Amino acid sequence: MLRYLVFRASQLILVLIVVSILVFVFTSVMGNPVYLMVRENATEEEVQAAIEYLGLDKPLPVRYGIFVKNALRGDFGKSYVYHQPALRIISERFPATIEIVIVAMLLSALVAIPLGVYSGAYPKNFFSKSIMTISIAGISLPSFWVGMVLIFVFSLKLGILPVSGRGDVGVFLGIKTSLATVSGWRHIILPSVTLALGSLATILRLTRAGMQENMRQDYVKFARAKGVPRKKVLFGHALKNTLIPVVTIFGLQLGGLIAFTTITETIFSWPGMGKLLIDAINSADRPIVSAYILFVAVMFVFINFVVDILYTIIDPRIDLK
Repeated sequence: MLRYLVFRASQLILVLIVVSILVFVFTSVMGNPVYLMVRENATEEEVQAAIEYLGLDKPLPVRYGIFVKNALRGDFGKSYVYHQPALRIISERFPATIEIVIVAMLLSALVAIPLGVYSGAYPKNFFSKSIMTISIAGISLPSFWVGMVLIFVFSLKLGILPVSGRGDVGVFLGIKTSLATVSGWRHIILPSVTLALGSLATILRLTRAGMQENMRQDYVKFARAKGVPRKKVLFGHALKNTLIPVVTIFGLQLGGLIAFTTITETIFSWPGMGKLLIDAINSADRPIVSAYILFVAVMFVFINFVVDILYTIIDPRIDLK
């Protein structure tokens, strides 16, 4: 395990070095932030002062060295738009994003895994075939279209759910969250369902495929021959061996939803990291973009590490070396 942890740490460092180079190159050619910091009729001296303040007058290698040095301290500079430290702004937006992602992933797992087990155990059943047909729609339909349809039906036509916003924020276990209020839950339902559909369909189909494969294995036939109850065969034997690829996809889906909720958050005006990124790109706010991408890179490496650890819990035979 120790050797594996060292390997993962070196992998993390390598990934972050590559990502930092890409981020720096990308943000260096992304717009001109100088004119966001000076007044409209600024003089040449004021523009030059802004260039020197941002360090844009230095060579690229020097600027990259400064960028890495500051990033290691968690300093990505102040946002050109909000005039606050970039990492602080992202950390303030992170709870709103994680709320809809957690609800979406819980919804996906609670619905997709039981349905996947059932449709895998009874593949020729009419209900199973209907589930798989519907799951194709979940994978195929674009999230922006799903979001607009949900708004039209549940907000504009039926008027039972709000169109946009986060709702009231309460305190639960010392954490400020909209999940602690009724208003917050009413606001979170539509964006969470929009996010969940694609993940739900993917996990469902993967669970079904794994169940079909495991139901043909000898250990399942042996368990059934011994008279083990059907429910225990499905959820205690077959599902356990199906969960390895499901956990892998679940981890990737979780990271993907946290990182790329931009469309959903924009549609529902949800004040999370995705909407912040879109606004930052539109305004050439380099510190926000840099901090966001590096934050997402660290998050993906961490999630993959947790998934690898979960493998050993699900199947102790797996040895991480």
